[in-house]
Amino acid sequence: MKSKKKINIIYILPAHKSASGGSKVIYQHSELINKFKIDNVSSHILHLKKKKIDKILLSLKKRMFDKPSKEYGWNSKEMKAVKSFTPSSSWAKNKILIKKDMNFNPKTDFVILPEIWAHFANDFLIKKKIKYSIFVQGFYHMNSFYDHKKLFESYKKAEFIITTSKETYKCLEFIFPNKKNKILKVNLSFDSKKFRIPNKKNNLITFMPRKLSDHFHILSLFLFNKLSKKWKVESLNNLDEKKLFLKLSKSKIFLSFSYAEGFGMPPLEAAIAGNKVIGYTGGGGKEYWQKPIFEEIQSGDIKNFSEKILNAVNNLPENWHKKTSSHRKKLANKYSKINEGKLIKKLVSKICSYY
Repeated sequence: MKSKKKINIIYILPAHKSASGGSKVIYQHSELINKFKIDNVSSHILHLKKKKIDKILLSLKKRMFDKPSKEYGWNSKEMKAVKSFTPSSSWAKNKILIKKDMNFNPKTDFVILPEIWAHFANDFLIKKKIKYSIFVQGFYHMNSFYDHKKLFESYKKAEFIITTSKETYKCLEFIFPNKKNKILKVNLSFDSKKFRIPNKKNNLITFMPRKLSDHFHILSLFLFNKLSKKWKVESLNNLDEKKLFLKLSKSKIFLSFSYAEGFGMPPLEAAIAGNKVIGYTGGGGKEYWQKPIFEEIQSGDIKNFSEKILNAVNNLPENWHKKTSSHRKKLANKYSKINEGKLIKKLVSKICSYY
């Protein structure tokens, strides 16, 4: 693969210091593109944040009005480039190149917008004839701007749409049937070598409280007098990557409270770490949610959720994680760095074809 012209692939992201699964994916993809060392092709990240005065105005609007307004959506005129941004080292370890301004060159720049800012295309890319695509990691976040006409216009004029899951792919086909041949799926990946699975695991049940924490509180009531005292339930909250992987490697059962997920990495990571995963697919998790590793519960069915947990606690063999190693290996191979790299190269090749 080689480009005759100099091309800069620019990913745009919010300047968030805290952990974000979607941001991690974009950092990883941008780093991969630069690692390929393709002639005349580079990738940068442009971080944006609201201007201080607009933060204050938005806060006042939210207090004054009860109903959502299209003005509540991110407005590109209120944004500014962050010239020096370093994400927290506890979750973003990628070597990335930073773009320091909002100036774009139609001859060399290709912009990849996150779905939450798809309407930015209408604001400043289309008018300046900047080629772009929209990266939809979570279709549940596509409607973050309330002007549907403006959103549809942005998707209509995109060169193509990128997504990461079969579920999101199907949804995009439904919403934009005319773009059916211009939807490109890329793989997510993780490094399975980071999990050090012990020969003997602890009687530990883990979960992440980030979504639907109220469901866990109800579930804990159902289990209060039924779960053996030999078992411990632990929340995995605000842990850095190293501590998170360590806990997942030690636990036997992972409870999934996934909700409105474009893909949903935590249940998959828990499975690779040797856990029996019980709970909600969140939508996007359907593509990997298969027995014997995964047990699906319909969202809100707390009684069935409780019964499946107790069944696993009472009947899961001591060496279950060893017996299911072949299933975990298949998952690890499917979502490997190698497969991700192949699809990112395909993405770059597609972008180069426009210049």
